Amino acid sequence: MDQNRPPPRSRSIYLLPNLFTTAGLFAGFYAIIAAANGQFVNASIAVFVAAVMDGLDGRVARLTGTSSEFGVQYDSLADLVSFGMAPALVMYHWALSSLKFDGDVMGRVGWAAAFLYAACAALRLARFNTQVGVVDKCWFVGLASPAAAGLMMSFVWAFADGGLGWNGEELRYVALGVTILAALLMVSRIRFWSFKGGNGKGARSERVPFVVLALVPIVIAIMVTDPPRVLFVVGVIYALSGPAMWLWQRWRQPAAVE
Repeated sequence: MDQNRPPPRSRSIYLLPNLFTTAGLFAGFYAIIAAANGQFVNASIAVFVAAVMDGLDGRVARLTGTSSEFGVQYDSLADLVSFGMAPALVMYHWALSSLKFDGDVMGRVGWAAAFLYAACAALRLARFNTQVGVVDKCWFVGLASPAAAGLMMSFVWAFADGGLGWNGEELRYVALGVTILAALLMVSRIRFWSFKGGNGKGARSERVPFVVLALVPIVIAIMVTDPPRVLFVVGVIYALSGPAMWLWQRWRQPAAVE
């Protein structure tokens, strides 16, 4: 036996990132159950918990050297539940199902919009998996599915707690617009800032600009004052940042040619 050969890495450590992924999957599943029971605030919070778990599992895997193809595929499937099916069903139960009161056709439009969101989330995740290592890490091509889910759930949370005086039935057409917008942004070619450092590998790929770190405590301080409304404003600003940047670049191009 080669005495200099290092002992094999215990495969039990691979449980760590997959536990975070499983926790995110559970949060997405719980969101679906909570929405079916009319607990829309809890459902919205559960999707945000899933987003936190999704942000941790990949970083834990890279920091501990336990990345694997299995983990990548498992994470993608969990994301489809947490950021595809869960937001679509929460939005449907909260507001889109009320479109049936405007006729059978609008009732079908409601569940069709929910399906459109889920399908676009699946397409967005599949495209992301095929572009890993190809596109610049500074940007997402299309709105990332966790960000789209955040926009959807912050909208539900901001109104479902009764703080603004409107309910899902009254906002059903606004909810329809938000759902379709989030779905189309996910499959668009519009670029969104990813808040990542760039194309470096290892720890370098996890670096973020210092200005982002400086803004984190400010955002947290503002968020604790009114979490649902602040999250909704942040979600709207981020969702509009991509189209705004695209329009700005399109406007600048003719000027540059001249």
